[in-house]
Amino acid sequence: MHVNCVGAIIVDASGRLLLVRRGHPPGEGLWSIPGGRVEPQETDHAALEREVLEETGLRVEVGPFAGAVERPGPAGVTYDIRDYHATVTGGALAAGDDAADARWCSPADLAGLPLTGGLVDALTEWGVLPPE
Repeated sequence: MHVNCVGAIIVDASGRLLLVRRGHPPGEGLWSIPGGRVEPQETDHAALEREVLEETGLRVEVGPFAGAVERPGPAGVTYDIRDYHATVTGGALAAGDDAADARWCSPADLAGLPLTGGLVDALTEWGVLPPE
């Protein structure tokens, strides 16, 4: 079974990436970009705006498509994740919903965090992070 998901690549004026620490499975305790499942009848953009607000307290404007990945989930589920660039338009950063924490991280900060599998590779491939 495939589950449609979206993720938000949000970079601030200082070049820091917005990350959330997952509060629930899958990926509990791991850091990743904000995002989640696309609900039935929901567009990718609407899902992304909703998920970012729920997880971070921030309102965003969804920008261009960045790329897509597939990740295995529990019980044979495959998450089809479409990531988009997004820009903060309002709100105040605060972890919420299924996020245990949320913070801005420089590219150097990423090396010290337990990240979801493949995150750095995808972000590097899409030009979000500098090549190592």
